[in-house]
Amino acid sequence: MAKNLSLDKGGVVRIGATTSIAGDLYHFLLTAPWWKLIAMMLGLYVLGNALFALGYMALADGIENAEPGSFSHAFFFSVQTMATIGYGKLVPRSTAANLLVTFEAFVGLFGVALSTGIMFAKFSRPTSRVLFSKVAVICDHLGTPSLMFRMANERRNQILEAQVRLVLVRFEQTPEGERFRRLHDLRLIRDSSPFFAATFSVIHPITADSVLHSSLSDRVLHDDDVIVATFVGLDDDFGQMVHARHNYQIDDVRWGARLVDVLGTNEQGQRTIDLRRFHDVVDAPLASPQSAEPSQPLSQASGRPIEPPAR
Repeated sequence: MAKNLSLDKGGVVRIGATTSIAGDLYHFLLTAPWWKLIAMMLGLYVLGNALFALGYMALADGIENAEPGSFSHAFFFSVQTMATIGYGKLVPRSTAANLLVTFEAFVGLFGVALSTGIMFAKFSRPTSRVLFSKVAVICDHLGTPSLMFRMANERRNQILEAQVRLVLVRFEQTPEGERFRRLHDLRLIRDSSPFFAATFSVIHPITADSVLHSSLSDRVLHDDDVIVATFVGLDDDFGQMVHARHNYQIDDVRWGARLVDVLGTNEQGQRTIDLRRFHDVVDAPLASPQSAEPSQPLSQASGRPIEPPAR
């Protein structure tokens, strides 16, 4: 089944949107990958110096000690001017050249200020290193079928007042024939923790009031269902809020399975987390007589019942 990317960043094509990159340049640069930002800055730097070099070449003998018509001399003179280096050998010797140098120096200062501000803003953005298990499982927990997944803090710090929210996103149709996206809150046994330093198990009991309860008896789910987990907390080191999000498609949910235990202790008596097995699951058939085969995906086709395994 193809992944439902409508809830991922960039997963929706906004037809007719008036916002362009130029009109929202700061947001684009702030969210762009580092390699793309550096490549853009380098490209603009080279292009700007090349344009100014052409301007100096158009002034004929505007640069002292430069070879007439030499693009390389004009280009490197532009680099020295924009960077306010000034080695002293290549100097402007006409009024027009000095005016162009003045303008380029201003452009250089303006460019340095902008690039410094963008890079500082990217460096100073608080980020989280929250690891979500790649799969969610449905297994018995305290005698109740439950949807479970877990998170781990990959940093050696604490996230205070951690809050987790779980939502099922499902497309539904009204009696009038209108199709819309509905959000169903999935109640958790614990949706908060005063501190998050190691792992956090997120558990939704599938009781009679759960929107997933009908799936246990009817085994009917929709391929476009998405379970969205959001996380927010206060970074103890920086004193700023951090957040994370993860989507579970229906194929990411394992029926009749349980996440393996990753907590332990080493020889020094310290608590350990084995992240190498963080995403591993083991078979854990549900107690219900209608349980599906262990580790079977939660759905296999849109709107079709899941067939029970052969006995």
